[in-house]
Amino acid sequence: MTTTDATRWGDELEPGTRFTTPRRTLIDADIAWFAGWSWDANPVHTDAVDAAAGQFGAPIAHGVMGLSVAMGLISRMGTFEGSSVALLGVEEWRFTAPLRSGDTVHVELEILGARLSSSSEGWVVDRKAELIRHDGVVAQSGRIPLLMRPRPSTV
Repeated sequence: MTTTDATRWGDELEPGTRFTTPRRTLIDADIAWFAGWSWDANPVHTDAVDAAAGQFGAPIAHGVMGLSVAMGLISRMGTFEGSSVALLGVEEWRFTAPLRSGDTVHVELEILGARLSSSSEGWVVDRKAELIRHDGVVAQSGRIPLLMRPRPSTV
């Protein structure tokens, strides 16, 4: 288990605690790579001419790509690295605005609650995440509960 100065433990996370991730700019290559990796080549993501005539006026990123970027940005903080055991789910996730090449995004993460797990071997931490574009629009949001290790003993 590797921890950093940024690592937090379940018993340290109070409801209302907020974190802001680093930013990341999405580029055409990200969208193309995700389309290839996921086998989802829907024209709304991969055909500039078709997408230009559609609802969004240009190609957009895959919704699940936005979720993946959000998870990566949360990881980059280091807050849960070394203390997390398992992602427990993605709940009530909503796609509320499109993501496009050129959008710079970050995540605002709020701790909703933390409790001992039913096995008392760790902490269940309920977190609300918002993936926010550079123009302030929330593109995606939802809850991402996490099972965390207990604080290591210092004995």
